[in-house]
Amino acid sequence: MSLRTRFTEELKAAMRAGDSARVSTLRMITAKLKDTDIAARKAPTDPGVSEEQIVAMLRAMAKSRAESVALYRQGNREELAAKEEAEIAVIESFLPQQLDEAAMAAAIDAAVAETGAASIKDMGKVMAALKAKHAAVLDMAKAGPMVKARLGG
Repeated sequence: MSLRTRFTEELKAAMRAGDSARVSTLRMITAKLKDTDIAARKAPTDPGVSEEQIVAMLRAMAKSRAESVALYRQGNREELAAKEEAEIAVIESFLPQQLDEAAMAAAIDAAVAETGAASIKDMGKVMAALKAKHAAVLDMAKAGPMVKARLGG
């Protein structure tokens, strides 16, 4: 089932269940998806953005909310932080499961071997290989420092 279909089905289910917080977040996701589709449209017949682009959009939404949570906590606004964390939980329910530390290290080792990387100068090649194979399940922000350490940087 595509993410677009899941958004619609989950929105209907949340509306039936009377879960107003989930309904609100799902509506926000679908609105953002429409905006993303419109921005990416080249012709009126375009089907919209790909699943990978939807996942990237969801990751950006979750990251933005995580930053807001930190700011709300600094300002002692716990009720707003809790609302943002609830939104993050809904958004993350649509994201693929991330690789754990061991799996990430194995993927980095494989990418280093595949690219023949020998020094920190080859970091870009390794990151490109990781992104090509594991973009959906690998947190590139965590992978960067691990690749750097692996290459002796």
